[in-house]
Amino acid sequence: MAAVSRLFAAEGSDAWYEKTAAEILPAGTKCPKCGCGEFTKERDIMDVWFDSGCSHAAVADQRPELHWPADMYLEGADQYRGWFQSSLLTAVAWRGKAPYRTVVTHGWVVDGKGRKMSKSLGNGIAPSEIVEKYGADILRLWAASADYHADIHISPKILKQLSDAYRKIRNTARFMLGNLSDFDPDSDMVPAEKLEPIDRWALHRFNRLIAEAKEGYGTYEFHEAYHAIHNFCVVDLSNFYLDVLKDRLYVERADSATRRAAQTAMYLILDGMTRLVSPILAFTSDEIWRSMRHRSGENAARAVYNDMPEPLDVDADDAFAARWDRIHLLRDDTKKALESARAEKVIGSSLDAKVELHCTGELYEFVKSAESGLPAVLIVSQVAVRNDEDGAYRGEALPGLSVTVSHAEGEKCARCWTYSDTVGKDPKHPDVCERCARVLKQGL
Repeated sequence: MAAVSRLFAAEGSDAWYEKTAAEILPAGTKCPKCGCGEFTKERDIMDVWFDSGCSHAAVADQRPELHWPADMYLEGADQYRGWFQSSLLTAVAWRGKAPYRTVVTHGWVVDGKGRKMSKSLGNGIAPSEIVEKYGADILRLWAASADYHADIHISPKILKQLSDAYRKIRNTARFMLGNLSDFDPDSDMVPAEKLEPIDRWALHRFNRLIAEAKEGYGTYEFHEAYHAIHNFCVVDLSNFYLDVLKDRLYVERADSATRRAAQTAMYLILDGMTRLVSPILAFTSDEIWRSMRHRSGENAARAVYNDMPEPLDVDADDAFAARWDRIHLLRDDTKKALESARAEKVIGSSLDAKVELHCTGELYEFVKSAESGLPAVLIVSQVAVRNDEDGAYRGEALPGLSVTVSHAEGEKCARCWTYSDTVGKDPKHPDVCERCARVLKQGL
């Protein structure tokens, strides 16, 4: 047995089949009972579960780049009575402890109707087909987006839906990249205390994303990390923050404090979000990472060569978050009123609108306190707050609020497209509003 062990260590277990019994045994070996010196090799496997169950000793414990116990064993749910158990038995007998720190199990891949994939049904989908048609990141996204503890469904329809979700993430990153083209994080970053309230809100929401994504990764609930990232891109960024931000990004002077503040928030979010999504969208994260500038000290080659983001130091307590939650509800009701006015041909785009917000009591005090910033948040030209309940559209999201929409007053600015009674007051720039005239005088 010692001779066989030395042979396997030198040449591998295939030597058992490649060499004769005489070549394997030490010279002069004889049976102690009958004295015979000719032997026949056994060709049966002793026990497949014992063989695989010793892999932790033969692999994890022997290779210098690995360690024992293994961090994780990953297999299908049927291995509780197979590989997981045989590995546990051999390790406990050998060292008195499990050979793994964590066991993760998964279900089986089935088609869109829940049927097991088979050649006879013709419902199988080869990974190479998915990669060729959609790209490798869509295959990775499918694996990460599924709750793998149960059976995992896959079909052309599911892949199409994932492609749409992928484009949401990609296009959100693309928009931010485009608006960060003139931003140098080493010289243009704005201190946290000089950010606009809506920028602080965005970073506050991003901090929540960091916590949710890390929790998902840390507990091997990858679908939770994916859904948190996707929802942040769609709901918090595309549908709100980046939509509101366009006015500051496109209209204000390129190096103005307010535009740099917006770019600072966008940079911090894009930088951190690219790291968060890199375990799932490996190729896309590399594309994003190579397309953006980086702070000194960061590894610019690959996103995954950098640490996961830590929560940002932003002044946003529970009261601040609750205030913005109410502003969101106000915005939801206003958007419905704007849609109704658009359907009635009162306005075209939302910038054609003047919005009157009707409310009383504590709600009036709250809305009045936010009045100056509401035109930007609602993306309308004018907002007026009325201490009454006479609005044409009764709010649903924010009880006690009603909304009246009319066409904005004044003339339309040719540059920012908002309506204002200041258009034409500057003789050098007769077709723009006072704000745009000031920016043009200062130089873009």
